[in-house]
Amino acid sequence: MSFITSASIVGVAVALTAAPSFAGGFVNVESNTSSLGLKERIGTVTETHVGYEGPLGSALTYSVQAGPAFVNVADDGTDTELSGKAVLSADLAEKLNVYGEVSFLTEEREFDKYLPLGFKAGATYSF
Repeated sequence: MSFITSASIVGVAVALTAAPSFAGGFVNVESNTSSLGLKERIGTVTETHVGYEGPLGSALTYSVQAGPAFVNVADDGTDTELSGKAVLSADLAEKLNVYGEVSFLTEEREFDKYLPLGFKAGATYSF
């Protein structure tokens, strides 16, 4: 069965850029749906993560989170998997931030088989 790798969290990266001196735990619940057009839903992944974020120096921050992910493939029911994300965010200038993220979603709750990974990189310019 093919699983949909969930979309990454821009919100965490934005939050990290807004408060780089903050360090602490958080809870993140996120739901991502894939579809073909507006009518045919492929599936939905709902992640329920516990995480921690903090600074790595004056211009670099990190975030890690993990927890259960409920994977619902259209017409196939819901499976519970494990998922997680790690984010690095760097202030390159006062109004420019870049970030990168690696995410995973297990298949049949296994880490020793094929482990789907997601990669994201981006930049935020504040004005």
